Amino acid sequence: MHRIIGIDLGTTNSLVAVWEDGQSRLIPNAFGEYLTPSVVSFDEDGTVYVGRVAVERQITHPENTVSVFKRFMGMDKEYEVAGKKYRPEDLSALVLRKLKEDAESYLQQEVAEAIISVPAYFNDLARNATKTAGELAGFRVERIINEPSAAALAYHQHNSTEEETILVFDMGGGTLDVSLVDCAENIVEILAVSGDNGLGGSDFDQLIADAFITKHGLEDLGLTMEEKAIILDRAVKCKMDLTKREQATMRVTMRGKTHTMKMTRVALIHLAEQLFIRMSTPVQKVVKDAGKEMREIDGVVLVGGSCKMPVVQKYIEHSLGRKDLMVVNPDHMVALGLGIYAGIKERNEDIKDMILTDICPFSLGIGVYNKVDPERHLMRVLIERNTALPTSRVVMLQTVTDNQKQIEVEICQGEAYYLDENLFLGKIEVDVPQAPKGEEKISVRYTYDINGILVVDVLVLSTGESQQVIIRNEKIQLTQKELEKKLIELEKLKISPREKDENRFTLARAERLYEETTGSMRDELAERTRYFDYLLDKQDEYDIDRWRIQFNHYLDQIENYLQLTDITAHSIDEFSSWFASEEQMEDNADWQMEENSYQSWKNEYWTS
Repeated sequence: MHRIIGIDLGTTNSLVAVWEDGQSRLIPNAFGEYLTPSVVSFDEDGTVYVGRVAVERQITHPENTVSVFKRFMGMDKEYEVAGKKYRPEDLSALVLRKLKEDAESYLQQEVAEAIISVPAYFNDLARNATKTAGELAGFRVERIINEPSAAALAYHQHNSTEEETILVFDMGGGTLDVSLVDCAENIVEILAVSGDNGLGGSDFDQLIADAFITKHGLEDLGLTMEEKAIILDRAVKCKMDLTKREQATMRVTMRGKTHTMKMTRVALIHLAEQLFIRMSTPVQKVVKDAGKEMREIDGVVLVGGSCKMPVVQKYIEHSLGRKDLMVVNPDHMVALGLGIYAGIKERNEDIKDMILTDICPFSLGIGVYNKVDPERHLMRVLIERNTALPTSRVVMLQTVTDNQKQIEVEICQGEAYYLDENLFLGKIEVDVPQAPKGEEKISVRYTYDINGILVVDVLVLSTGESQQVIIRNEKIQLTQKELEKKLIELEKLKISPREKDENRFTLARAERLYEETTGSMRDELAERTRYFDYLLDKQDEYDIDRWRIQFNHYLDQIENYLQLTDITAHSIDEFSSWFASEEQMEDNADWQMEENSYQSWKNEYWTS
């Protein structure tokens, strides 16, 4: 059977799901995990690493590692990495290719089609860039779904059979979406959406990192990319610690000096005051646009990894004046909804009758002549925001001067009164016969499909001449030939083999910790890394697997030691004795056997 998968292409993490055995199932990656970090790293030999390995390389190879590129989808932005230039959709395609490999490994068959989610507040250019990324990854992409819509579908499928209105608050690593949704039996209807494409968990990370740098006056040191990456990594860990407890300590050893900063949830709320204020705006807007009052909303569903943060949950409780928040699998909800929709699209008997309706997130309009200020055109709305999709609207335009030879159709997206204050999407120029003003007319039809992609048709009434344009960013608008050429270029990149990911991750992790340690700890880490390299060269899978487990446990102990809040009472060179005392609790023959093998190799290594 032709298989379709659903992909939650996230700013921080991405997931893939499929409809199987009557339910939506998440597909694990090579590490047996559902979350694959949306991070891409390039090696000097042309190898590309995606996911956990790339995350580790953010510190050791920051100049060749890229993340948070989803925020720039559809924008005129390029990343120069390892001597080549990549657009956000190129990098997204590499993430999608990795997910495609995971899905095919799990399903044991080729997957040719994917349904991909986007933030509800993505504009047309960003949606088209996402579709292009899917095509560059080797997928057929016939359907793009708004993230909160997919989450609402998952929520309704698994948590409710009754009619209700819910507010979906979806905050991930890089974007915030808010949707108001009506659920009834087998229908999920989106009433209104709003959001902020520049607000997410990564903004909290950066705030904590900036506060740390300011507290210790590190901005005057001329921090390297590696040092900034280490600080940001520690800020992420600090934020995650605050998800589990009221207080966390951020600690960084840099240039022979240890810096610490205590952070509490209350302090984070004060630090992120402006971020919280921004969260309120789309919530208020979506309730108002739907013509509802807060008391008419039956429930509030929190989606996205950032909604696991207690400070975010408390703020939503405070701002909405209610405590009935539902936080169910916030990391997984969007992907699970996409898996359901994949089942609908495959026409599976147990799900095919479910219906998901979506809406237009922004108003779409056209530039019209401004008699008061001819130099500044006005925006005439053809399709209002929150109009149900698919939809089509027609407007008639006429010439405004005598003997006018051409009419220019300016296509925009947004809510502003003046055309130039909205997002410019494109234009069409059509020739018209010369005649007195007002006599020559054209019809302009906007058709907005279920994927949120705009098609514009223009017809000159007197001549029958017509033109059509599908709105796409000129920077990424590719012909079929150009698409195939770019596809070949990306396929030439060697994505790290799935079966080697665990080994590459362990090595990358060891490299990262090597840069963060000193003294005897660093020396011993180097020795154990060399031993792992030695085993990899021997290509004995049994020995490699056993030592990788042992080595990762050793690396865990290093990270635990580095995060000790009373580290100032210790010398970094005391790690060996500290580690030994920790391992005295180990009563494991396999552990001791691996240690003996390592020590034997180490002695031989230094004497041969």
